[in-house]
Amino acid sequence: MSTLTPLADTRYEVGSFISALITVYTLVIIAHILVSIVQSAGMRIPYNTVTAAVIKFLHDAAEPFLAFFRRFIPPLGPFDLSPIVAILVLRIVGGLVVRLVQG
Repeated sequence: MSTLTPLADTRYEVGSFISALITVYTLVIIAHILVSIVQSAGMRIPYNTVTAAVIKFLHDAAEPFLAFFRRFIPPLGPFDLSPIVAILVLRIVGGLVVRLVQG
């Protein structure tokens, strides 16, 4: 038996975990964008403590990452392209990190 097999398995598991985190964070960003669109369109979101907490979580989790890209990408009228660029960068850099970790 090779002693590298547990190490290879661990690297694969860590890479899979990072990939899952990237997917979840991408979904958080998309959910934040959708909530922002609904709120800016003037639609009412039924508020209670759970929905308020979820909306606050989405904002607190996604906004710092998106704010970094908003510094470099100005909105084009009512369209904010920074979330698209942020998701692309997240997926590309995340994919590279996963490949490096997994070997």
